[in-house]
Amino acid sequence: MKRILPLQIFLALSIGIILSSTAQGFYLFENQTTAGNYHFYKVPMTDGTLLATDVYLPDGEGPWPVILERSLYSRNMNMNGFIKDGYVAVVQDVRGFGASEGDNHVFFSDGWRPNLHDGADTVTWIKEQAWCNGKIGTNGTSALAMTQMLMAPTTPHISAQFVNKVPSNFYFDVVYLGGVFRKNLTEGWLAVLGQVPTIHVYKEIPQYNDYWTYYNTVAKAGSITAPAVFCGSWYDIFQQGTLEGFLARETEGGSGAKGNNYLVMQWDTHRGDMSPDYHYKENRNDFSNYILRNRFFDYHLKGDTSALEGMAKVHYYVFGDDTAPDAPGNEWRTASTWPPCPTTDTRYYLCADGSLKEKATTDNSEALEFTFDPQDPFPTLCGAYLLPNLPSGPYDQRKLSQHRKDLLHFVSAPLKEPVEVIGRVKVILYVSSDAPDTDFTAKLVDIYPLGDEREILVLDHIRRVKTRSGFDTIAPPLQGLEDVVELEIDLWSTAWVFNTDHRIGLHISSSNYPRFEVNVNTGADHPKEGEEMRVAHNRVHCTQDYPSVLIVPVPTQ
Repeated sequence: MKRILPLQIFLALSIGIILSSTAQGFYLFENQTTAGNYHFYKVPMTDGTLLATDVYLPDGEGPWPVILERSLYSRNMNMNGFIKDGYVAVVQDVRGFGASEGDNHVFFSDGWRPNLHDGADTVTWIKEQAWCNGKIGTNGTSALAMTQMLMAPTTPHISAQFVNKVPSNFYFDVVYLGGVFRKNLTEGWLAVLGQVPTIHVYKEIPQYNDYWTYYNTVAKAGSITAPAVFCGSWYDIFQQGTLEGFLARETEGGSGAKGNNYLVMQWDTHRGDMSPDYHYKENRNDFSNYILRNRFFDYHLKGDTSALEGMAKVHYYVFGDDTAPDAPGNEWRTASTWPPCPTTDTRYYLCADGSLKEKATTDNSEALEFTFDPQDPFPTLCGAYLLPNLPSGPYDQRKLSQHRKDLLHFVSAPLKEPVEVIGRVKVILYVSSDAPDTDFTAKLVDIYPLGDEREILVLDHIRRVKTRSGFDTIAPPLQGLEDVVELEIDLWSTAWVFNTDHRIGLHISSSNYPRFEVNVNTGADHPKEGEEMRVAHNRVHCTQDYPSVLIVPVPTQ
């Protein structure tokens, strides 16, 4: 019996769940802006398409600096704070959405495609208005941050940006992670937007190619002149994209942008929900990214040269043991760059007895094997998640890990001292399969001491075997269980302290559904109704010749 959901059922459930959550503010449909003097415009783009645009002028005499938001959801945003602070607020429906004209292919016209650069056209129009003093900032979260990222390389007329929970490369950060289609996020989100045809477009382009380069803002960093505040969260769906966006603009940005950016990494998820399995500390909200945003805008848009005095370039929250009162971590820290300190890669080698050891094995015993049935995929249990049909954040993985046979457990010895992990984590596996293609997943967990024994999820990701040579090419099919190949899984980044007596855990499987689409183990890119779904016998090799390893960055002493 198939346990995966057909596309139509999955989309219907996703739409119903999201629409039912609008009362809690998942999306705003009622106008939240009551301040200012309101004006409505239809702003012409280069090709003549008219975009619906609301303008709210502050009281008094202009001209004023401007804050722009471009939205896929609604123009009904809360801009009261900006208006009361003396900014003109401009809110626009992007092309094809709301009251704007044009085709509604999400983000297609927001960047630098030939003759399609709606963000730049809008900024040019604003700059020409009598109420604009020439200083324009942009603001927004998630999709509203992505529209900012796409317009940033296309115009020199943006003075500052606040991009909150944002991807920087749409292929790697949103649609395909490790070469695997990000099913729940991509299908559910696009369905809500009425973008089911776009889902099919994305599924037809599983390899990185020219189509995706128009959504890669990292590669365009040198053309960006606007500095930005990048704000992310450790359990956000775009976590690594936010970090990559900051690093690219900070180190490779154009004049005005390079060296002038700020980064905040918070404790929460995309939706801001909290896990009942992990006890958050009261200090988690001690730093406000919105205070930094307001000071950043005052500096760049109002010329208040004292606004950023004493403000560190990087603020980040470090997780730690949630029970021991004197446990390291559980605090906000500051730095001048990211990563915040020099680190050394610490290697924990996977061993055939299920242990993680810092010394590579000299054993050449048989590989560890499990059976992966795509009709009974390993279920998603939290992590970096968007839709409200599943919770997100640091949940205890024992709810599933102790009851599934399609999972390999690797565990370190109890730690003699705390191990602090700051930065990007990866796993290198040596794998084989009797299927021509398959996936491997990895979860980094913090295992609490005896008497507690929670397995708190820190990071998790996936990699498709046929992408092992790169995401723009297809590697040859596997030739059987003796055909061993190297596979790197990028787990993204964290700031986490594994406390004394805790153990570092690593879970290896071949699915994480519905977070990721299942691999049908035939070489096909996606499951299709009526086509074969093959059971695979997958192996992880942990020998002297094939040293599978977890690599974590630890601050250099």
